[in-house]
Amino acid sequence: MTRRKAATAEDILAAAVGAVPGGSARPGQEAMTAAIAESLRTGEHLLVQAGTGTGKSLGYLSPALTVDGPVVISTATLALQSQLVDHDLPRLAEAVKPLLGREPTYAVLKGRHHYLCVAKLEHAGDAEEEPAGLFDATIAETGPAKTKTVWIGEAGRLGKQFDRLRDWAAKTDTGDRDELDPGVDDVIWRQVSMPARECVGASRCPYGQECFAEASRARAREADLVVTNHSLLAVDMMAGRQIVPPHKLLIIDEAHELADRVSSATQAELTAEAVDRTARASRSYIEPEDHASLQEAADALTLGLVETPAGRLQTGLPTVLHEACTLIDGATSRALRQIGEIKADDPDPVRKQQAKATLTELNTTAQRLLAAADYDVAWVEHEPRRALVVAPLSVAGLLAEKLYEERTVVATSATLTLGGTFEPVARSLGLIAKTPPAPDAAAKAAAGTLPAKAVKPPAEHNELPWTSLDVGSPFDYAKQGILYVAAHLPRPAASGLPDAAAEELLTLIEALGGRTLGLFSSRRAAQQAAELVRMKTDYTVLLQGDEALPLLVRKFRADKASCLFGVMSLWQGVDVPGDACQLVVIDRLPFPRPDEPLAAARSAAVDDAGGSGFASVSVPIAAVRLAQGVGRLIRSTSDKGVVAVLDSRLETARGYGSFLRKSLPPFWYTTKREVALGALKRLSAE
Repeated sequence: MTRRKAATAEDILAAAVGAVPGGSARPGQEAMTAAIAESLRTGEHLLVQAGTGTGKSLGYLSPALTVDGPVVISTATLALQSQLVDHDLPRLAEAVKPLLGREPTYAVLKGRHHYLCVAKLEHAGDAEEEPAGLFDATIAETGPAKTKTVWIGEAGRLGKQFDRLRDWAAKTDTGDRDELDPGVDDVIWRQVSMPARECVGASRCPYGQECFAEASRARAREADLVVTNHSLLAVDMMAGRQIVPPHKLLIIDEAHELADRVSSATQAELTAEAVDRTARASRSYIEPEDHASLQEAADALTLGLVETPAGRLQTGLPTVLHEACTLIDGATSRALRQIGEIKADDPDPVRKQQAKATLTELNTTAQRLLAAADYDVAWVEHEPRRALVVAPLSVAGLLAEKLYEERTVVATSATLTLGGTFEPVARSLGLIAKTPPAPDAAAKAAAGTLPAKAVKPPAEHNELPWTSLDVGSPFDYAKQGILYVAAHLPRPAASGLPDAAAEELLTLIEALGGRTLGLFSSRRAAQQAAELVRMKTDYTVLLQGDEALPLLVRKFRADKASCLFGVMSLWQGVDVPGDACQLVVIDRLPFPRPDEPLAAARSAAVDDAGGSGFASVSVPIAAVRLAQGVGRLIRSTSDKGVVAVLDSRLETARGYGSFLRKSLPPFWYTTKREVALGALKRLSAE
């Protein structure tokens, strides 16, 4: 019997591309596949920049199918996760079945709170779960056949959602919230989902055999490819790699988002509402005086948050917040000692574990804030709710320690080189040991003298073995698009949209006749732009916040005489190929605001170490955001258009202006207004 020859990554890619109608090999895709195969051979970690249109999904999925055992793919957005699971993976599995002799399997792995909890469903609507009276606004209609509940008012709207959710719960095979269509409000879903920290575990839960979250993990353990998200990946690292199945290859798509998602996962907060809710949930398991102590702690925290201005706490906790955290620490410690261990014969282990978990979280956060460690940053928020927040100053060390152990990591994105080098992103991902770059390296980066295509950095900068590759893009940016910087405009100062920039925006839009995506640095600027264009023209103006974002994007795509204006969430993930979007306007360079606590603290730390916090922190953040925003213009090989930046600093700032421009696709560059207007008028005529 002749043994089948093992398929190579190149064989799998060829089969996958051949199965697509009109599909053809793409050089960047082939280079990416070969580089990943080489990394699997050498064990070196790999950074791959793959521009829009490269076909990077097939570029990394093909070598993944040569690995013996599960391969994990982590994404930042639900859109990409859905694209993989609903389109790319089914097509790939079918295409390579003859080559592999079997159809590869795949599974989606999400956090527990994404799945319906049967145990929680049994107690949903109880007063301990949500504020009393949530479902009180009802009346009963009695007839000859039966009595039915009629929901009224806002509680009625939620009640109807709850009824629909119960009907779905009786039929669903997966319990995945994303399969509930139409969806339900978060306040409803919280009543029937279980955060991981509150879960008692399948072995101690009366409904453990029916657990949807456990079933999803079981499917993941048996699959060839497991699709998850950055947030769960972060939780898995902190939990000792107990959630995601063991694997040899981890592929991180949208890798420019990973550090921020890990920061969010390691962030914690205290709110008076959370303390009060925990007091109610634990009342049955603790002494009355300890319950009263928790309520007293909630009151103290309320007072402290009212008296403390919003912003970063640079000199430790003020006295009122220190006292509140001390009260929370003491009350939760005593309550936890009373609850003790959760036993299998407890009458209600699920509820008891929930109480213990929330007490533990409050206790840990209070102690973390009281410790005031140098590696943490604390701040007060007043909007959208009053909270005392703590987050790590940097996650690079955590990633260096937890992310790369016993597996090869491939990180990919369309935005991995900043200023022409991979080093800023590699540093944020923990691949380079030195946290701040040396001042001379930062100066070289700002001046644009670092190599355009990064290679493996010098050994003294390495903490882990890694290499990098920029596979380019199939788009001819210099022929398809113009980057126009309005260098004649005054340097932006006050928040909002300056008059000169507003007039420039209006002139550009009128030259094209709509078809404009406006990306603004603030809600106020977006609103001012919308008001101006509505007043001065007959174009339809779609403003983020007026309707759900997917609906606004659909309307923008359908109406060529329209403009879509919005803020940061529009800067990435909006995909409008074709002539519906031929002008992208950016009002100002997207530097972090001075009141962004983490960015400000990280910048100050670099300054204190003798470097430039602005060059090392603020400029790379702006570079990623700007590249993502500019990337909204060219989405296919036939697209044409203009990116207009109304911030003269992109041209006039000698150091960081050059660095930012080198972080962008290589559009044809101009500062001449008449050139940009002429191009827009020609597009309008076409």
